[in-house]
Amino acid sequence: MRAHRFKLNETGALRRRLFAGPAALCLLFATAASAQSQVDVADPLNVVALRTEARAYEHGEGVPKNPTRAIELYCEAARLGDAEAQFSLGWIYANGRGVARDDGLASVFFQLAARQGHEHAVKMQRFVGDAALETPACLREKQPPSTETAQAGSSGFGAVQEFVAVTLSQKKALELVNRLAPEFGINPRLALAVIRAESNFDIAARSEKNAQGLMQLIPETSARFNVAKPFDPVQNVRGGLAYLRWLLAYFQGNVTLVAAAYNAGEGTVNRYRGIPPFAETRAYVKRIVEFFGKSEHPYDAGVTGPSPELNRIRSQRGS
Repeated sequence: MRAHRFKLNETGALRRRLFAGPAALCLLFATAASAQSQVDVADPLNVVALRTEARAYEHGEGVPKNPTRAIELYCEAARLGDAEAQFSLGWIYANGRGVARDDGLASVFFQLAARQGHEHAVKMQRFVGDAALETPACLREKQPPSTETAQAGSSGFGAVQEFVAVTLSQKKALELVNRLAPEFGINPRLALAVIRAESNFDIAARSEKNAQGLMQLIPETSARFNVAKPFDPVQNVRGGLAYLRWLLAYFQGNVTLVAAAYNAGEGTVNRYRGIPPFAETRAYVKRIVEFFGKSEHPYDAGVTGPSPELNRIRSQRGS
């Protein structure tokens, strides 16, 4: 699924939230004041971007409502120390907004925000009781894979360990990717980045351009890689992995070019001799590279010959 576009005003009008607790309480607060006072973290620009995108998915502002995606983004910002994101997570769990109500989890997030002086988090703590005993999974420090995990798989790629799978669809996709990606010589983390950006783990996703399934295969790509049932998760992921393997060989392991081609087509990348000047594609490439964390990926030169424009692209990029 291609990237959605939305525009939010982080310092916009007052935002109303209704808490359906033991004693109903209507909270009215100024987003602007809270946002400006709660970004003293290591990467404030990234935090604001995460929180802004999370709110879009929470409220359906310019994109379809997606509570799971909202929670995932809020968690990233909360882990970076953003009190506003911590409060938003507390509110979501306190109200059962798209998830099962969990006062214990809500209390954890409210406490974190309250410690930073978040006024409304302090007030909300009295309604949810004691905090959960365990730290929520999305706030735990990311652990590097063990030596055994790092050496797992015929391709030498380990399973993705640090991605927090929240929903059943995420867990199934993660298991599928960890199992199939090594067969195609693909790092599971790269495949997961594509699924996350393309469909957000929705096996029934269909775009306006008729891209289908987890890895959003258009009919031409499905036919090209022998995918008869694009909404079958296994067939879809296999087709997407086969396409990634081909693109990696075609662009000789350059992840930015592979990501750009997956979004806009390899012909478009060749025509522009690099990442096309489309805002959607550039944002897509950034998301893939940031999640994957590497600019290069091993490739099998026997899959296909290199792009005829690759040398020109390299010369333009100075590589």
